[in-house]
Amino acid sequence: MKGASCPRGQTRRNHGMHMFTRKTEPAVPANESAKPSVVPGPSNRTLISMQSSALLSRGLSIKGSVKFLNELLIDGEVEGTIDSTGTLTIGEYARIRGEIRTKSVKVRGMVESNIFVTERCELQAGCTLRGDIEAPRLVVNENATFLGSAKVGTGKSLPQIVLNNP
Repeated sequence: MKGASCPRGQTRRNHGMHMFTRKTEPAVPANESAKPSVVPGPSNRTLISMQSSALLSRGLSIKGSVKFLNELLIDGEVEGTIDSTGTLTIGEYARIRGEIRTKSVKVRGMVESNIFVTERCELQAGCTLRGDIEAPRLVVNENATFLGSAKVGTGKSLPQIVLNNP
């Protein structure tokens, strides 16, 4: 049992070489066999996804400014400003104390600050927002708690809607 005495890495490597040999059995020019044809597609998509979104996980606490470009999910605590041209998701375990300025935001956790967005603000069920909102579009789901005022619309014709919760 030669395989049992080899380290796991060698067994996998030998197995991988066997599979590679089978794939190259058909006549393929040498320069094309060096190009991995399957790997770049999924690999590139994974890299793009990882570069375009980020996570501040539960248990993480930040004091100061948070800036990002594309997408950010916060499930921890932030005390300070959040500034972005991208999309922010505030997770159900998040606690935010500080001004939020972004393209769009979905709130599931607790926010104690004002929110300014250029596209859309969504207050999802179970969230609590203590602060004001300025947004072209505002969605307030059932069972969301909102204590503050909202300016909804675009430009100088921005109407003011005041929602008071008991």
